[in-house]
Amino acid sequence: MHKFEEKTMKSESIFSGKVIQVRVDEVVLPDGKHSKRELIKHPGAVCVIAITDEKKIILVEQYRKALERPLVEVPAGKLEPGEEPSLCAARELEEETGYRPGSIQPIQSFYTSPGFADELVHVFLAEQLQKVEGGLAADEDEFVDLLEVTLEEAEELAKKERIFDAKTLWALQYIRLNGLA
Repeated sequence: MHKFEEKTMKSESIFSGKVIQVRVDEVVLPDGKHSKRELIKHPGAVCVIAITDEKKIILVEQYRKALERPLVEVPAGKLEPGEEPSLCAARELEEETGYRPGSIQPIQSFYTSPGFADELVHVFLAEQLQKVEGGLAADEDEFVDLLEVTLEEAEELAKKERIFDAKTLWALQYIRLNGLA
């Protein structure tokens, strides 16, 4: 047991949706006091840093209801039950952009908001992209525009807060630090 561990005394599921489950845990803190934790359970996700042979970054623009605005992002999506992250990454890339990777490799995984959620995002690098005609169809409730930009153009989008999510900002830093585009 870690010295800061919180022991769960009671756990109550309060919502179960299509993507997330929410529960409230009653915990005993390291000092013996009681507290409650509101927790989001998430199946996990992938995001794809996709770089063309011309060193362009593949991005998508889509409306994000939680923010009531569109964002420009790296292609990404939720893992299906039992799905391997690398297969999910290739599927999401093709569904959202029409590109199929010739090479896809894992880079790193990270938790998005560990203070209240267990969502783990697996980051992949996709290269040797091939445009696929009549490829995988996008999800029926997903509407995206495809962008192919240089790193400098992507950084301008970030300055204008059109790119404004953690996974895409992380991806841009990775691209710059590794000289990928």
